[in-house]
Amino acid sequence: MDIFEKCQTYTAAKDVQALGLYPYFIPLTNSEGTVAWIGEHKLIMIGSNNYLGLTMHPKVRQAAQDAVRQYGTSCTGSRFLNGTLELHLELERRLAEFVGMEAALVFSTGYQTNVGAISSLVGRGDFAITDKEDHASILDGCRLSYGKMRRFPHNDLDGLERMLASLPEDAGRLVIVDGVFSMGGDIAPLPQLIEICQRHEARLMVDDAHSVGVLGDGRGTAAYFGVTDQVDLIMGTFSKSFASLGGFIAGSANTIHYIQHHARSLIFSASIPPSNAAAALAALDVIIAEPERSHRVLEIGRYMRDEFQRLGFNVGASQTPIVPVIFGQDIRTFQAWKMLFDAGVYTNPVVSPAVPEDLALLRTSYIATHTDEQLEFVLEAFEKVGKELGVI
Repeated sequence: MDIFEKCQTYTAAKDVQALGLYPYFIPLTNSEGTVAWIGEHKLIMIGSNNYLGLTMHPKVRQAAQDAVRQYGTSCTGSRFLNGTLELHLELERRLAEFVGMEAALVFSTGYQTNVGAISSLVGRGDFAITDKEDHASILDGCRLSYGKMRRFPHNDLDGLERMLASLPEDAGRLVIVDGVFSMGGDIAPLPQLIEICQRHEARLMVDDAHSVGVLGDGRGTAAYFGVTDQVDLIMGTFSKSFASLGGFIAGSANTIHYIQHHARSLIFSASIPPSNAAAALAALDVIIAEPERSHRVLEIGRYMRDEFQRLGFNVGASQTPIVPVIFGQDIRTFQAWKMLFDAGVYTNPVVSPAVPEDLALLRTSYIATHTDEQLEFVLEAFEKVGKELGVI
């Protein structure tokens, strides 16, 4: 059998393209944070993870430009060899302090952070236990490890308890959860998770990709609940609130030292460019100096949830600036996306198999710099589309 045969017979995307409803890989002509252009078409951006609006912040942009002038465009090597700059070390020191851990390690992307940290820690005879709605990078990290993966139903504390109790007593166990779940926008119940993990001598890792910069005055989910000293590992990314590219893992000094010498995605990848490290550092400065940004984006999330529900939309269990609007049925979701796109609103459709078909949704996410006028424009567009499609 020709290994490329699957490429010839793959038609799912082509079918949607033929209907004029294909929503992916659309190139932006320009972007100003809350506004984007595709050609001459202007849209209100509610499909970005730029939660604090820092991609356009003058301090962040200037820091990236200054780093290029000083260091050039790339380190052209891995962190393990010639790819570590003092800039990276400063960023690691600052991040560890910020999230309340002893040490931190910076990777080239958030995806590589999860893949590298999990696969280096979970060895033969060990178990990685994940929430069924954890990010794909967590699942891939588990699959690339030499251990076994177990998955419990979303936020099912009793299910996690039973699962941990069923494992061999002498097995190492790492429980990994998203702090904020990227599709539903709900928050992991860390205090209860910690109690269960402690009863079963399991370590706990929290993926704060969508939490750092947003919850706990920007310090993440553990800070939000006041349990930082009871969490073993905190992971974060720079491609969201930090307006850059890269990721980090933070924990005890010994654990980070071990990951640093065993994570293949760190050792065999080029380090993040100086401009990205400098931008992340500048973003960190802004997050600390301007906590009102995280407060504002949480207020916007609350307002939009309330307004969508008032209009009759289903927004699931969202508690954050990630607000899913559930349309059900893949084709209806694509239709809603296209109608909103034409009306000047940019959203992200999420359909099966990423979610069950009856829960197909438009993922909306908000930025601290969205204006009240922009939010009202979005709500008016959604109300019109929801009525035309018979959803509300």
